[in-house]
Amino acid sequence: MKIGVLALQGTFFEHIHSVRKLGAEAIEIRKPQELEGVSGIIIPGGESTVITRLIHDYNLFDPLRKLAENSVPFMGTCAGMICLASDIGSTVELETLHLMDIRVNRNAFGRQLSSFETELYIPILGEKPFPGLFIRAPEVESAGERVGIIARLGDGRIVAVRQGGILATAFHPELTDDLRLHEYFLQLARQF
Repeated sequence: MKIGVLALQGTFFEHIHSVRKLGAEAIEIRKPQELEGVSGIIIPGGESTVITRLIHDYNLFDPLRKLAENSVPFMGTCAGMICLASDIGSTVELETLHLMDIRVNRNAFGRQLSSFETELYIPILGEKPFPGLFIRAPEVESAGERVGIIARLGDGRIVAVRQGGILATAFHPELTDDLRLHEYFLQLARQF
């Protein structure tokens, strides 16, 4: 199984490292032809405006959407969640991939100085709390009927969702030693 990690900007190296630690092949994606034969795509955390513009500049927009239409699973973390959303509720002119029926509030938790870590209870991963690392993170303001809510903060804010084979988190699992979310994504990649 080969997982493609969008390597245009952001924490792509950390995702590659996590996938490889789990015994799967992970490759950097910068060109459309590098998407050939991938079983899943990860869009990393980083700067959503930059990543989205580079997706267009590197002619990856249509090939990525075609992969999703062919049921290839996607995982987006932080900025990756924004790139997957159908609505980013912003005046910034970004054409996201529109792969998830979610409305996202960018930088919902404030600036870099407001970053925090908290324990998240994610039932699909078992009883042990997951370390949620939030850095200039978005939140899901609303989710369509086909979207399952995977995790919320204690105050009820939605921070992880799944729609079919597409998984998105507002936090950075790639910056922790806990590989359970990556392992869950690899299971999705095997199923779809």
